[in-house]
Amino acid sequence: QVQLVESGGGLVQPGGSLRLSCAASGSIFSIGAMVWHRQAPGKERELVEVITNSGKSNYADSVKGRFTISRDNAKNTVYLQMDSLKPEDTAVYYCNAVVKSGWYRDYENYWGQGTQVTVSS
Repeated sequence: QVQLVESGGGLVQPGGSLRLSCAASGSIFSIGAMVWHRQAPGKERELVEVITNSGKSNYADSVKGRFTISRDNAKNTVYLQMDSLKPEDTAVYYCNAVVKSGWYRDYENYWGQGTQVTVSS
């Protein structure tokens, strides 16, 4: 079994910064893409940024130039650096990753429990 645990959320003023972390643990052979999603109250979950195991990334237009995804493969951890935060960034942020738990296994999809980010003065 694989667990994803997010951390780093909290309350921040508009224009401020936060850094989210998501650490994968458990039975891990390899990790493919790692993704940050978010879900604001009353809205559908949306993809924020994705990073492949080779470091290529893609992001939603709403966070372009403000959010940066990165990963440390040695630590099985993905990060989301969030700068110039806006009230509309308020949401629960979820980490998602595809993981192989053995060389003979297929990639499986795992989710973290989410971390709240609130941007307010």
